[in-house]
Amino acid sequence: MPTYTRVLLKLSGEAFIGSDSNIDHETTSWMARQIADVHNDGTEIAIVVGGGNIWRGQAHEAVGMERATADYMGMLATIINGLALQDSLERIGIACRVQTAIEMHQIAEPYIRRRAIRHLEKGRVVVFAAGTGNPYFTTDTTAALRALEIGAQAILKATKVDGVYSSDPFKDSDATRFATLDYLQVLQLGLEVMDNTALTLCMDNGLPIIVFDMRTPGNIRRVVNGEPIGTFVGRSDQRTQARIESNA
Repeated sequence: MPTYTRVLLKLSGEAFIGSDSNIDHETTSWMARQIADVHNDGTEIAIVVGGGNIWRGQAHEAVGMERATADYMGMLATIINGLALQDSLERIGIACRVQTAIEMHQIAEPYIRRRAIRHLEKGRVVVFAAGTGNPYFTTDTTAALRALEIGAQAILKATKVDGVYSSDPFKDSDATRFATLDYLQVLQLGLEVMDNTALTLCMDNGLPIIVFDMRTPGNIRRVVNGEPIGTFVGRSDQRTQARIESNA
């Protein structure tokens, strides 16, 4: 039995990039199969997608674009990614709904909390796109907010490294990986887990965050089953309880 029966998976825009494409079909298909494995085990999965593979608002703001405009364009990029992931999931028989915080009825549902929960209960994967619908908020904050709204038991943050390190492991050979962290440790050490707004939301509501390497096949399933991979951010008793349930 999975340790977590309802989770929110956070995917950055980088997760969609292939060798020669901002949205690579083989990459999205591979991600869909990893998600399907967990879905077929009975875990309800909601997903928040980023849009940095298509548009990075901060980069354009830096060269003079008005911040709100840049952020709205980034939100539209997340909708494109959400539709790409939906297509890959449905191609392998997984029912999926994209809900967007910016209404566009022709291509996606508007975000409605009760409808999202009902989709999950009916065995559908739900992809949340367009962030919170507001500028100045990141998709990290969206992930924390939506996870709390739907009653997810954990946020699974997929990255290109196998956890949270003391420094950038690609630049510092002495960087060390943390197996567990308390929320306050993340803030005090200035570690890049999620932005401070998202982290504070999780801390105030006791929502654990698990940071793991998405590129390793089967890792989503391992996290959902309570295996101690990646970095667990939360209270120590939450990690202990997850281990007990995974061994039950």
